[in-house]
Amino acid sequence: MPLRQAATAAGLVTGYVADAVLGDPRRGHPVAGFGRAAQALEQRVWADSKVRGAAYTAVCAGTVTGMGVIAQFLTRKRPFARFALTAVSTWVVLGGRGLAAEGTRMARLLDDGDLPGARQRLSHLCARDATGLDAGQLARATTESLAENTSDAVVAPLLWGAVAGIPGLLGYRALNTLDAMVGYRSPRYSRFGWASARADDLANLVPSRVAAALTVASAPLAGGFAESAFRIWRRDGKHHPSPNAGQVEAAFAGALGIRLGGTNSYGGRTERRGVLGDGREPEPVDVRRAVRLSRAVGLAALAVAVAVTR
Repeated sequence: MPLRQAATAAGLVTGYVADAVLGDPRRGHPVAGFGRAAQALEQRVWADSKVRGAAYTAVCAGTVTGMGVIAQFLTRKRPFARFALTAVSTWVVLGGRGLAAEGTRMARLLDDGDLPGARQRLSHLCARDATGLDAGQLARATTESLAENTSDAVVAPLLWGAVAGIPGLLGYRALNTLDAMVGYRSPRYSRFGWASARADDLANLVPSRVAAALTVASAPLAGGFAESAFRIWRRDGKHHPSPNAGQVEAAFAGALGIRLGGTNSYGGRTERRGVLGDGREPEPVDVRRAVRLSRAVGLAALAVAVAVTR
C-alpha cells in the first residue's frame, strides 16, 4: 500500500477508535460551528427559491470541501500530517458512540416505564413528534433512527473518507448537516432546501446500500437473521419515501425480526410510510438489539473502508 494511502487508512482507524472511546468533542465541536455559520448565512440569503437554495448549498458545502482539498494537497508529501488530519477529521464527523449512547438511554427509559422522559429524549435522535407515542411506538421510532443514522453518521463518512480522503469526510458531513438543517419538506424549506436534500440523497445513494448489505452480514453478531435481513431489504427497501433511509431500515427490520414503518408526524405534518418487515411490533428490548447491530455494522464499515483505501 502506498504511504499516502496507508496514512489515510490509519487515520480512518484512529478516528474511528477516537469516536468509540471519546465520543464527540465536548467543546467547540467543528460540526456545530459549521451549523452556526450556515444558519447565519441562511438568515442573510434565504428566499423561497431553488436557485438561491442551490447557491447556499454550494457555498456552504463547497467552502468546507475546499478546505479539505487544501489540507489534502498540503499533506501529499507529509504522511504523518496526512494521518493526523485524517484521524481528527474522522473523529469529528463520525457519530457512532453518540448514536449508541442515545439508543441505550432510550432503552433504559423505556425499560423503566418513563414514557414522558422517553418522549422528550427522542428529539435527540430525530425530529418526529413524540406527543402521545406509547412504548412500542417509541421503540419503533428509536430503532428506525438508529438504522438510518448508522448509515448517515458512520458508514457514509467512512466510505467517503476512504474514497476521497479529507475532502470526502468534510464535504459529506457538510451536506448531511445542511440536509438536517434545511432539507425538511416544510413551507419554509420546500424550495430553498431542495438542493441540500437532493445533494444529500446523492451522497448517500451508495453508502446506504452498503450499510444495508453490512447489516445483512452483521445480523448474526447481534443475534439477528441474515437471510431475513436480505429478504426484507430487497423486498421492502423501496417502500420508504427516502431513496436511502428505507434501504437500511428495511435491513434492520429483517435482521431483528420486527416490523418498522407506518405513520409518523413531523411538526404537524403527517407522513404515511410503507411497512418494512413482516415481524412483530418493536418492543423496548429491540432497541438494545438495534444498538448492538449498529455497532457491528460500524465495525464492518471500517473494515470495508480500510480495504477500499488499498
